[in-house]
Amino acid sequence: MTVINALFSWTVVALLISTAAAATEYTNHTVGGAAGWFFHTATNTSVTNYTSWAANQTFNLGDYLIFRTDTNETVIQTFNETTFQSCSTDDASDNDTFHYYGGSTAFSKPHTIAVPLTEEGPNYFFSDANDGIQCQNGLAFGISVNHGLGLPPSLNQPPPSPFIEPPGPDAKSPPVKNAGGSPLLQNGALSLGADARVVLCALIFGAAAFLRS
Repeated sequence: MTVINALFSWTVVALLISTAAAATEYTNHTVGGAAGWFFHTATNTSVTNYTSWAANQTFNLGDYLIFRTDTNETVIQTFNETTFQSCSTDDASDNDTFHYYGGSTAFSKPHTIAVPLTEEGPNYFFSDANDGIQCQNGLAFGISVNHGLGLPPSLNQPPPSPFIEPPGPDAKSPPVKNAGGSPLLQNGALSLGADARVVLCALIFGAAAFLRS
């Protein structure tokens, strides 16, 4: 019984150590390993089994998938399994499917595309080149993204403030108050305050009395 308890304790310790080690950093995963992200058009086959490659990886939020590829293949990321199964983005939503470009439209130009993992749960990747033939013949895989350390600050920015259209030239500005609290008229003239009205009335009555004398 003591031996069993000791073995159990060491097993728990080993699991805790491995879990802690796995959660101390973010990882860059080169998709397909040394094979990269490529498709043989002559044989209509992918250069490796990407599903098997993904099954041997652990993916966490904040990790990156590094696609070493060229412009003959595309990189599509989707959270929609229906889009993934269709090997097409024709009916995809802008909110759940993203097309990553390498910056060149010429064929066979090598490039590297880095895709951050920012959504926990199922993530799907495929190439829709050749009308989906590449995806249908192996250039596709799905993964499950764990929480891990969570998103790093560089990938966890607040959404931008909503756009507010600036007022047009015909927009009316509200009255501006001066330091004493009396509003200024929009044409720049001062409005008459209570004290000014009293003084004006006194001048009028004084002038009337002078004319009667």
